[in-house]
This record gives sequence, structure tokens and C-alpha cells, in this order.
Amino acid sequence: MTKRDSALHRIQSAENTPARRRLMIVVALLALGALVWAAWSIAEPAFHSRIVITTGADGGIYRGFADRYAPLLKRKGITLDIRASSGSVENYQRLTDPSSEYQVGFIQSGTVRPKDTDDLQTIAAVSYEPIWVFYRGAATIDRLSQLRGKRISIGVPGSGLLHVAQVLLGFAEVTGSNSTLVEMDANEAYRSLENGTLDAAFFIGRPDAPMQQTLLNSNLKLMNFVQADALVQKFPSLAKIVYPRGSTSIANDLPPADVTLLAATAQLVAKDSLHPALVSVLLEVAKTVHGGEDYFTPVGAFPNLNTAEFPVTDESARYFKSGPPFLQRYLPFWLASFIERRLLILVPFLALLVGLLQALPRMLESRIKKRLVVWYRELKSLEDEIWKTTQPSAAQIAQWRDEIESIDAHAGQIRLPQRYFQDVYALKQAIAVVRSRIGQIAAHAGPSSVH
Repeated sequence: MTKRDSALHRIQSAENTPARRRLMIVVALLALGALVWAAWSIAEPAFHSRIVITTGADGGIYRGFADRYAPLLKRKGITLDIRASSGSVENYQRLTDPSSEYQVGFIQSGTVRPKDTDDLQTIAAVSYEPIWVFYRGAATIDRLSQLRGKRISIGVPGSGLLHVAQVLLGFAEVTGSNSTLVEMDANEAYRSLENGTLDAAFFIGRPDAPMQQTLLNSNLKLMNFVQADALVQKFPSLAKIVYPRGSTSIANDLPPADVTLLAATAQLVAKDSLHPALVSVLLEVAKTVHGGEDYFTPVGAFPNLNTAEFPVTDESARYFKSGPPFLQRYLPFWLASFIERRLLILVPFLALLVGLLQALPRMLESRIKKRLVVWYRELKSLEDEIWKTTQPSAAQIAQWRDEIESIDAHAGQIRLPQRYFQDVYALKQAIAVVRSRIGQIAAHAGPSSVH
């Protein structure tokens, strides 16, 4: 057996060189930097300061809502991009298009048939939308079946009013085959009623809207829905409401009696991809705009979640249960959302970092101990060979002596923190034991084996 220059010929492993340790540190720092960058990148695009909303016709009820939302959102650093439409049906079509830029819109209850694949959610129900039927003539009309055979305006294509009017008239068996159903907008319908080319017309909107004020102060008659309870049973998306006597004018006692109306519910609906922070701020704005008392509801009746056409957003459910998010109660919206969206990523990241920091001392200790273990293993391998060899030759003994001295020399070069000196000297004691064993074997083998 020939002599070898290195003691590490038994287990063929060595402690890390300084260059290798530096490389590992660089790799670890690069991995940490990549993790921080990834966390930041995920958090950064989660929130945008612009909302694209699809409303309704210019001058309509939905456009009025959006116009009131815009300045309130602006104060919070959010721009409301308002886009007009023909109404509820078109709003639904825009929002269900996954490639469209529309994020939020108003949809009238009872006008669409939602599907599971729509990916839409209700933020809140925000207001009643009264349905008015004005007519001309001497006779009193309080049942829809009395409109059979007459010329009736039912709204414009794409509007929620058109759909609701068709359904309600269908219950009363008033159809295009026995009556003249005309599709026209509110202004044209009013003019046609005034000049006598129409007998009746459906309208939708709040009592204080310009068109409704014009109609209520005209000589046209307002239909009282005496069958409202039955109609709501058949069309649960509608509600029964009462327009009180004198609401238009107390001085002129208009209307001269309570009028029972039907009302749809305006729903603020969003794509389910809308960021929760924006849902929360939209709810705050809706509460400001719709939370007051009006003709039909007490203070605080709207916004609410009394709607079942679309799933309710998780953020809305939390908001109505416990109010706005904690940070948004005390901080400006932009700052609260900035912190919230980063905490979403940074909290688990920090937890991981704390765990790594706690494990680092143990990892370092393990690395330090490994510097000693490699020589303990080499020493044990040499000792095992000594004990197994019952009749060693002089060459073997000489090699063992070379190896033990090499191990001792390497052990003396190990650089460890001061608190590990006792481990170094424990290794040296073990080396001394094996060296002594080799000396005893050499003494028994005779002078010829002395190196």
C-alpha cells in the first residue's frame, strides 16, 4: 500500500473552501432578492386607481348615481370612468364579456337571467326604481289588463324597463297581437302622450328626476297598481311601494291619494376580478349617496344585500357585518389600501423570514460542527482499519503514522469561533488516542517497523 499525500482518502469529502462558501452566500442573497421582488410584483398590480363603470342613458337614473359617485371617489384618489349605455341589459352584456374593460355597472333586478359562468357579483342593492304608468283619457285605469287594445310605450331596446314592461303586460295578456306596443325613450313617450299618439307609457326613475317631475305635474294620470301584491308574487324581483298622497305638491294635493307602485331594485354589480379594496370604497360611497331617507324608504335602508340574483362579494358581506376595513377607518384610502395589499404578501413573507432567522444559528452551528465531523470520520475509519489488522506490516504502520499526523495537521488548521475551541481539543485528544494505539502496535511489531 503506497503512501498518500492527503489524509482524506477514506471518505473522500472535505469541508467547504472559502470560495465555495462565498458562492453559497451569493446564491442565497440572490434567492432572497428574487423572493422579495416576486412578493412586491404580486402586490403592486393588485390595485388600480381607475374604475370603468357602465351606467345607462345620459340623464337617466343610473347616470345620475354615477355622477354623484365620481366626486366622492375622486377625494379618495380614484377616477370613475363613466360610460353611457342603453340600460340594464346592455350593462349586463358588457360586464359578462371577459375581454371588456368594464368593471362595474348598474343592473336592474328582474331584467336578466344570470348564469353561473357570468363571473359577476353584487356589491350592493342601492335603490328602488319605481315603475310608473301614465295614461290619458277619462276612464280610471288601475289594472294592466285595461291597457289591452291601446297604444303603449314600453321603453327602448337594451333597457331594463322594456323587459319588465313586457313581463308585466304578459301577465295581463296584453301583447303585440292585441295592442300596439311601441319602443321609445322617455322624452318621446311623454311628447306622444301629450299629443295623443299614445294612450299609455311605462317610465322608470326616482320621483325627483326631471322627467318624473314633469310627468307628475302634468295633466296625465298615474296608474295605481291595485294588483301589486299578486304581481310581486309572480315577479319576485319587484317590490310593492307607495307614493304618498301630496308627495308631488302638498299645496295642490298631488297626487290626491296614495298611489301603489311597483319598483325594481338597482344593483351595483361588479366582475369578480374587482379588487376587494375597490369594493370596500364603492360601498362607502354608495352608503353616502343612497343612505338617506327618500319617498319610499327610511334612513339607512339602502345600500343593502337584499338581492339574490348574483352572488354577493365576500368583501360586501364583511362590510355589512363589521363595517369598513380597520385601516380605512383611520387612514386615507390610498395609504390604507397600500398597506393592506402589501401586508397580504409581506406578512407570510416576514413569517418565513423570522423562521429562517431562527433556524440560521442552528444551521451555522451545523456547518461548523461539520468541519470537525469530517475529521472524526476519517479518524474513525483509520482506527477501524487498525483494529481489523491483526498482523500489520511495517509499511502499513508507517502509512498509519503518516495519516494520523496529516489528520492532526489539518485539525490544527481548522478556523472556528472561540466558543468551539473545546470541540477542537476534543478532536485532538481523539487523535492522540489513535496515535498512541499506533505506537503500541509499532512497539509490539519490533524495531523494523519504526518509522
